[in-house]
Amino acid sequence: MTTHRLAFSKADTAKFISHLDLMRTFQRAFLRAELPVRHTEGFNPHAFVSIPLPLSVGFSSGCEVLECSFLGEPNLEEVPARLNAALPDGITVSRCYEGGQPVKALQYVNYIVTLEYEAGAPFGAESAIRALLGRASLVMEKRSKKAKSGFTQVDLIPLIAQATVEERRDSITLDLVLRAQNPGLNPELVVAAIRQECPDMAPDFVSYHRRTVLDGEMQPWA
Repeated sequence: MTTHRLAFSKADTAKFISHLDLMRTFQRAFLRAELPVRHTEGFNPHAFVSIPLPLSVGFSSGCEVLECSFLGEPNLEEVPARLNAALPDGITVSRCYEGGQPVKALQYVNYIVTLEYEAGAPFGAESAIRALLGRASLVMEKRSKKAKSGFTQVDLIPLIAQATVEERRDSITLDLVLRAQNPGLNPELVVAAIRQECPDMAPDFVSYHRRTVLDGEMQPWA
């Protein structure tokens, strides 16, 4: 059966919808839009949908992808408009297409992380953060379900493919290309490293935006 993909964005208050609730939201949207999709088997069947790279709660994104399998031969060009009429504000489907690259080819994610400071960016913050991300090694502790202690250590540097730091008056923007999976790096751990290693540069507020998902050649994954 053909695998179809939906490219969608998640913004505004919709970024606070959890991964499981997002899946349910799309399952209901398929019903309301009268789009027949493959369902799971069993006593309580539901629309079979999956999101290859779940987004953390509170993150916005312009490059989310959902996989499903439409029954019959739907007009894929009509799917976005029909779904958008059934989805809540903040979730917008931009494209529907037949799946191309396998999920394992999704290797990197481009995040824009904005560090905001109420009293203005601290003096020397840009150079300090750039030096931190330019270290040969940056080991941090993170939670792990597999470790007996509940925590494991990870070196962030091998998981950061690219990092650009830009300072403005009241903020610092990090343009990061991070490993997506096996293992992946959540940008929250990068911010945790800044708070730990450069406490004087700790931001008052942080926003995260996922801009692009990339393959191993740093090209858009689709």
